[in-house]
Amino acid sequence: MDKLSLTTTVDFKAPAAEVWKGLTDPEMVKQYFFGTTVKSDWKAGSPITFSGEWEGKTYQDKGTIKEIIPGKYILYSYWSSMSGTEDKPENYANVSYGLAENDGVTTLTLTQDNIKDEASKEHSEKNWQMVLGGLKKILEK
Repeated sequence: MDKLSLTTTVDFKAPAAEVWKGLTDPEMVKQYFFGTTVKSDWKAGSPITFSGEWEGKTYQDKGTIKEIIPGKYILYSYWSSMSGTEDKPENYANVSYGLAENDGVTTLTLTQDNIKDEASKEHSEKNWQMVLGGLKKILEK
């Protein structure tokens, strides 16, 4: 069974540097990402963790930064403790953020792979749009 992937984009009326900060600054991430605490030193090969509480359950999602071009692009592996899957390599997804700035508008292109079915893909896409919509509100206010 082939796994699905998704690509979603959001335009920000903000410079790429501000969008990047919104994606990597723990204080900003917490404001729009369901109160999640993100921890990383943002270097290739380093761990990245997302932790917090969702509907009364604590979670610790994690991965490894595979590639990073500061201010422009990041690719990391990702496994969620809420996914109901074992913490094994085949259960990790790859998530990437790419930024392109043009005339004061930054387009963020997000991709995620290793999605098990169409329903999960739809759910993930809605979540990403909601999360990134929250970042958009912060940056454009």
